[in-house]
Amino acid sequence: MALGLAFIYVPLAVVLVNSFNTSRTFGWPPSGFTLDWWGRALDSSGVRSAVVTSVVVALGATAVALLLGTMLAFAVGRYRFFGRQTVSLLVILPIALPGIVTGIALRSAFTVIGLPFGYLTVIVAHATFCIVVVHNNVLARLRRTGTSLEEASADLGAGSWTTFRLVTLPQLRSALVAGGLLAFALSFDEIVVTTFTAAPGLNTVPIWIFENLFRPNQAPVVNVVAAVLILLSVIPIWVSQRLSADPAGGRL
Repeated sequence: MALGLAFIYVPLAVVLVNSFNTSRTFGWPPSGFTLDWWGRALDSSGVRSAVVTSVVVALGATAVALLLGTMLAFAVGRYRFFGRQTVSLLVILPIALPGIVTGIALRSAFTVIGLPFGYLTVIVAHATFCIVVVHNNVLARLRRTGTSLEEASADLGAGSWTTFRLVTLPQLRSALVAGGLLAFALSFDEIVVTTFTAAPGLNTVPIWIFENLFRPNQAPVVNVVAAVLILLSVIPIWVSQRLSADPAGGRL
């Protein structure tokens, strides 16, 4: 396990160190240390534009995923109907498919219906696999909490909306936040599907990194952007784990 973790995290540490490297290449060991590249990354209009695009797309995909993922979780978890298992499979399948297959399929679909490529197509594309993490979080919580409290609320005279607002939603709140954070992180990091569904010139952070990786003098700035993403990625994962934790010490 230690070797496996080292194989993953040592290269990430190298990226962090290289973001302070005075060298303009990915050379190792560092020839010196400087903060100049961090200043250039902050002043880069391309980086700022890519960050704004990634945030807008991730927020849109997360909103769609929260709505549809929660509805699907309720349908699968609380009702019995013909084709229920098939629906569960179809919901989970997009995250298991290779990204290039999903990208090609979505690009063909958007072309057939005549939908112009832009923010909307990228948000819809990202939502197809972001739904899965919200669905899984909410479904797990629904299975754990059961329906006894909702039935008690109904017996006491509360309507469906009141029961949902005062009983069901508080029980699901942490699962929704955890699923939303994971969906946001998943969307922010996506590059393959984005490449097939974005309009020319619409660059997210991963696409910007890929396009500038081997350009002259851009390697240090790419290292800085990658280092920031590494540090920021820790936040939603940590918060999601904390929110999904069972107070008794287990997992929800």
